[in-house]
Amino acid sequence: MAGGGNFMHRVISYVVNEFVVSGLANSPTFQRFAVRSSKRMEDLSNIAAKKKQELAEQMKDLSKNFESFKNQ
Repeated sequence: MAGGGNFMHRVISYVVNEFVVSGLANSPTFQRFAVRSSKRMEDLSNIAAKKKQELAEQMKDLSKNFESFKNQ
């Protein structure tokens, strides 16, 4: 009978999860939030990729300048 509590916990957890997921999936407010969040994360990812590229180019230029200075 010790496993009975675990089984009941699983059933209750499943039922609550189904209600929460269903409620959020059918909520226009949550859907707007999800779309906005997704768009913002995509924008931030694009900005980070551009900054990474810019920094890589700056480091490349800095390395070239250092090498030319070192060879003088």
